Amino acid sequence: MDTTRSADGTTMAYDRSGSGTPVILVNGALSTRSGMQPYAEALAPEFTVITYDRRGRGDSTDTSPYSVAREIQDLQALIDAVGGSAAVYGHSSGAALVAMAASSLPITRVVLHEPPYGPDDEESQKQSDEDGAAVLRLLAQDRRIDAVATFLTMAGMPSEAATEYAKTPGMAEVAHTLAYDFAVMDHPAKGGIVPVSLLETIQQPTLVVAGSASPPFMTEAARSVAKALPNGRLVELDGQHHVVPAEVLAPVLAEFLSPR
Repeated sequence: MDTTRSADGTTMAYDRSGSGTPVILVNGALSTRSGMQPYAEALAPEFTVITYDRRGRGDSTDTSPYSVAREIQDLQALIDAVGGSAAVYGHSSGAALVAMAASSLPITRVVLHEPPYGPDDEESQKQSDEDGAAVLRLLAQDRRIDAVATFLTMAGMPSEAATEYAKTPGMAEVAHTLAYDFAVMDHPAKGGIVPVSLLETIQQPTLVVAGSASPPFMTEAARSVAKALPNGRLVELDGQHHVVPAEVLAPVLAEFLSPR
């Protein structure tokens, strides 16, 4: 494990593997850098791969108050640590964070894997806002396991399975960062709808990844994201869900990220 410091003094813990063009992997909600390890191992023969704990998770520290701008500064610190520029892959809410950072940081290539922007119809937005507010209330009451279970249920996991998964070791420790991911998604303020005006500012070559077996709203969001990007293209992985096995995803990433 290596560390670097973000602009506000937060310690960012990261692992480096492989050699070649730098690629930083940004995870989504409730996960730490260990969740990206299979992808790092698969990409390491061709790239220098960085996996890291987003602030408030794993071995990284935290600094209050939270802001999305500070998470973007975290990513800048990691880019600095690998030489000043890097390709960046983001999964789920991590993809939304990368989208927010892409136009201001020295990112060479961008991969957005199913940023979970919600539908823009009024009924869906209202339900999303209510669910998000419920999670935040539970966090405020320090009911961490209940907050995780509620979040997983709103993400589409059956209630009983969500309750059991929420008890997985480590879930309670990162539960508070759900509020961080909600901020990244601009949720519940606007229901997390596709930020077309933001996406239009991303000039780098950008790959949008979606699984055909993912929840329909995620696939539709990915299509909308790809359409809004000035230099984007969409890859839909047949039969894949929101989390894709490394042996399936890594070749797609390598083909896109390899220097031309």
